[in-house]
Amino acid sequence: MSAVRIQKLIAEAGLASRREAEDWIREGRVLVNGRAASLGDRADPETDAVRVDGKRIPTRAGRRSYVLLNKPRGYVTTTEDPEGRHTVLDLLPPGLARGVKPVGRLDVQTEGLLLLTDDGGVARLVTDPSTRCPKEYRVKVSGVPTEIQLEKLRRGIFLDGRRTRPAEIVRVSTTARGGEGNSWLKVVLTEGRSRQIRRMFEVIGHPVSKLKRVAIGPIRDADLPSGAWRPLSRGEVERLQKLGRAARP
Repeated sequence: MSAVRIQKLIAEAGLASRREAEDWIREGRVLVNGRAASLGDRADPETDAVRVDGKRIPTRAGRRSYVLLNKPRGYVTTTEDPEGRHTVLDLLPPGLARGVKPVGRLDVQTEGLLLLTDDGGVARLVTDPSTRCPKEYRVKVSGVPTEIQLEKLRRGIFLDGRRTRPAEIVRVSTTARGGEGNSWLKVVLTEGRSRQIRRMFEVIGHPVSKLKRVAIGPIRDADLPSGAWRPLSRGEVERLQKLGRAARP
């Protein structure tokens, strides 16, 4: 690979935009082969060691990208939106956003963890019904569902002519207000139909007022701020890949 400008290498690694990378260079945070980089410097990532804050940057060539994003409300889970709304890719550096796609969907009002990757194999493992990859949510509903109502949802109900798979539903807390109040629940699904949780609780008369995904299979991160992202570790990717092996008979 021929030498290219340092800020381009940083952007292609998905760490920042080129403009942000230029600021890092000016601030002395970027080293090339142990020496502080200057604007206009070039490097070959195959032969030169480029580091930001002491950590060597990864190259995009020959690598797959795996991103964990904590999606805020108000963003659509698509690569582009004909209505001009913000998409989840707007939360990523441009160099990274050009290469990855969301895995599954969270509706515009739903918050929480979302995977984005350019690895179609891992994306299928997370979304394919045969792997039964569990997704865990924190759900706030209006009112206080009875145990009979929750048990109905746990066993499965008919949506669009098909019964939903059994779900894990655990009551977390209840805020009583004159006999009405709100309830927080933990819900774990092994399928992902459109707006499934919202529709399930509408059926029993307790609409969802807040919905947040807190885990995707073995992946969770309670400390990731809303709107922030990070790359998955190698161990996390390997745990996702195990979903396929676990699904084999």
